[in-house]
Amino acid sequence: MNVLVIGSGGREHAICWKLSGSHDVDRLYCIPGNGGISDVAECHDLNVADTAGLIDFTEKMKVGLVVVGPEIPLAAGIVDAFEKKGIPIFGPVARGAAIEASKIFSKELMKASGVPTAPFQVFDDHAKALRYILEKQAPFVIKADGLCAGKGAYVINDVAEGESVLKELMINGIYGDAGKKVVIEDFLPGIEASYLAFADGMTILPMPVSQDHKPLLDNDLGPNTGGMGAYTPIPFLDEAMEEEIRRDIMLKTIAAMREKDIPYKGVLYGGLMLSGGKPYVIEFNARFGDPETQPIIFKMESDLLPVLMACVEGKLADIKEIKWKEGVSVCVVIASRGYPEKPERGKVIHGLDRLAARDDVMVFHAGTKKVGTEYHTAGGRVLGVTAMGRNYEEAIRKAYDAVSLIEFDGMYYRKDIGKKALIV
Repeated sequence: MNVLVIGSGGREHAICWKLSGSHDVDRLYCIPGNGGISDVAECHDLNVADTAGLIDFTEKMKVGLVVVGPEIPLAAGIVDAFEKKGIPIFGPVARGAAIEASKIFSKELMKASGVPTAPFQVFDDHAKALRYILEKQAPFVIKADGLCAGKGAYVINDVAEGESVLKELMINGIYGDAGKKVVIEDFLPGIEASYLAFADGMTILPMPVSQDHKPLLDNDLGPNTGGMGAYTPIPFLDEAMEEEIRRDIMLKTIAAMREKDIPYKGVLYGGLMLSGGKPYVIEFNARFGDPETQPIIFKMESDLLPVLMACVEGKLADIKEIKWKEGVSVCVVIASRGYPEKPERGKVIHGLDRLAARDDVMVFHAGTKKVGTEYHTAGGRVLGVTAMGRNYEEAIRKAYDAVSLIEFDGMYYRKDIGKKALIV
């Protein structure tokens, strides 16, 4: 089978790397791809927003499965267009992707179906939102309704901060139409967790639970980013809570979608807060997480292709289990100087050859470009250095030892990825 992966980040490199090892994949394409992906797949620099062009490419190359990585084409309806042409494609239709593309849709769906989430109010009028926060006790959270590349949520600690955020979102339009409507919700203290599951519209198959590190700086300080690292599994969940999440959050959400005549297929990603011994949904995403996908996929022992096809065909129940490697998987993201606001580009990356032969370490490329035999930086998050170990200490040590072998001008990374697992 010929397979096409759409996207250009570390998540897509992990997906391509895994699919490249499948005996049933004949030719692997990626649009547009990146420097690292070009080593395992045939990359084509086409416009991801040109759905008609992507369909033409797919038909020309006799692609039997399309896998969509990013949220923007999902929200724009790429799956709907491919399904109309009868082309198998992994990901939810646009109405399903609304669970990520609209915080309001997501929160109202959860409220109506009894999925645990923080109490909230919705506003499309700046003056009304401002009056509301003047009477609300901090801390609380303000979220832009639409897609903001993971940067549209703010924990508010005082009224002045809340006033500033509302002005930036609703008046100044820093995220365009995505911030014209907002959700204001109660702050839930606790431990964050990422619960990703394959879905076929009827049932789910969970992946190992992971933990992302959103803020730029150590100790969760600084601005939010797309994610500075992740690890899996996490030590904060017992079997009873995992079953509660599966039953009362994930399956209930899939059922609520089905009641709206939305057969949700693809990955359903629950961004959770474990607060007071109970799991609550902070947000849903409609795709593989980034960087969570990197440590999860590196830990996956089973072939990925049959799982993706089972989701598309509505036959996930036929996949009895997914085999995962024993141990811990840790991903440390290396970013460019200036990330997340104005990342530098065009820096030559050194040292990747020192890690090429390792089977316990994999460097997934996010923002890179291959120039001849060299890799150059081409984005904010550049690399995801991922390592497997028997326990948290070993996996963390291996990941940072590997990071120390890589160099480029202005490289930055957090020094505390996975450390939360050591203090449980």
